[in-house]
Amino acid sequence: MVHIVLKGGDVLCADGQVRQTDIAISGSVITQIGTITEQAARIIDCQNKLIVPGFVNTHTHAAMSLFRSYADDMMLMDWLKTKIWPAEENLTSEDVYWGTLLAIAEMLKSGTTCFTDMYFFMPDVAKAVAESGIRAVLSRGMAGVAPTANQALAESENFYNEWHNAAGGRITVMLGPHAPYTCPPDYLKKVTALAEKLGSQIHIHLSETAGEVADCQKQYGKSPIALMEELGLLDHGVLAAHCVHVSPEDITIMKQKKVRVAHNPGSNMKLASGVAPVPDMLKAGICVGLGTDGAASNNNLDMLEELRLAAMLHKVHRLDPLAIPAKTAVDMATSQGAEALGLGKITGKLETSYKADITVFDMKEPHWHPRHDRLSLLTYAASARDVHTVIVDGKILLDNQQLTTIDQERLTAEADRRGMRLVNNSNTK
Repeated sequence: MVHIVLKGGDVLCADGQVRQTDIAISGSVITQIGTITEQAARIIDCQNKLIVPGFVNTHTHAAMSLFRSYADDMMLMDWLKTKIWPAEENLTSEDVYWGTLLAIAEMLKSGTTCFTDMYFFMPDVAKAVAESGIRAVLSRGMAGVAPTANQALAESENFYNEWHNAAGGRITVMLGPHAPYTCPPDYLKKVTALAEKLGSQIHIHLSETAGEVADCQKQYGKSPIALMEELGLLDHGVLAAHCVHVSPEDITIMKQKKVRVAHNPGSNMKLASGVAPVPDMLKAGICVGLGTDGAASNNNLDMLEELRLAAMLHKVHRLDPLAIPAKTAVDMATSQGAEALGLGKITGKLETSYKADITVFDMKEPHWHPRHDRLSLLTYAASARDVHTVIVDGKILLDNQQLTTIDQERLTAEADRRGMRLVNNSNTK
C-alpha cells in the first residue's frame, strides 16, 4: 500500500543527478522512484519543486537555543566560563525539553530531518525527539572534571540501554565525553571501557581551538587527536566535532582510525576558532558532515546556511574556487552526514529501501530562475523560507510550511519565558 506519492518533482537521485520523476513512500521507506500510477492516501504535487534527502545536522546542542543572542561576540573559553556554564547551572529538565523542541521546530522548518545532540537531561531530549517525529543521535554530555563525572557515566549507560534504537529506530545513542580539556585521560579511559561494554560509538569535540591544541601539547606532549589514539578512544567509531586545528599527521591518524568529522563552519567563524582543513580531509578520504553547533554560537540551526558557508569559506581561505564545489557541499549536508552518524545505510539518500527522510523545496521564487543547475541553486541561492514539505520516517512533519506535530505558538511562548529566566538568574549571581 502506497501512503504518499511525491509527484513530478525534480529529484536529487542517489547517483547525484537531478531528474523529474515521482517518489512512492510506504510506511517509513521509499518503495519506488519513477513513474507512479498507483493511487495513494496522499499525493503531493511537486511540479516546480526540488526534492532532496533531508539535511543531516551532525553536531548541535539543541536546548542551547534558549541562549540564542544571550552572549555573542566573545572568545570561546571566556564565553563558556563566564556566560554559558553559569547559565546552564540553572537548567531544569523541562527547560531542556522545551529548548530541544524549539530547536527541532527550527530544524524541521529549514529542511533538517536528522540531528546529533550532546547535552544534559537527555531523557527529556529523547522525549522531544520521540514526540516531534524527527530522527536523532543523542549523547549525554560528560565532563570528567565536574563533580558529577561518575554520575554522568552511569547516566550515559542507563540512557543508552533505555533509548538506543527507540522510537521505532529513530533514536540512536552515542557516548558523549565533552572534550579532552574537560575530560582527563583517566576519565576518557573509563569512557572507552564503557563504549567497549555497550558497543557504543563516541561523539566528542576535538581540536576546536589553537589554544586547546597548544595546551594539550604542553600537558601531554601530543595533539588531541594523537592523545585520543593513545587512549584507544578512536577504536570505537568516533564522531569528532570541529577538528579545526589538525595537522597532516593528525589527518593520517583520523583516516587510519576512520574518524568521522562534524564540520561547523558558521560556529567556527563566529567564535573565530579558525578554518578546518576540510579539503585536505576529503582528499584523504575522511567522511566529513556538516553541523550547526548550538544556536548560542551560530546563532541559528539552518543547515542550508552551513551548506553555503562550507562551499564558500574554503574557496576564499584557499583562494581556490574549486575547493568545495556545490555538489560536495550538498553531499556533506546529506549522504556524508548520514555516514558520519553511522546511518549511511538507512538515510541520507533518495533510494528505494532507504528511510523516507525527505525535504521538498518550492522553486517558485525569483531566486530559483533560470534553472541551469539545481544543485548550484540549492547551494548558492536557496533560502530556508523555500522549504515546503519535510518527511521523516515516512511521516509528514512539515506540510506546506506548517508544522504538524508541534504547537509553534505555545512553543515560542515557553521558550521566551524559560530563556529569560535562565539568563536573568545567571546575571544576578
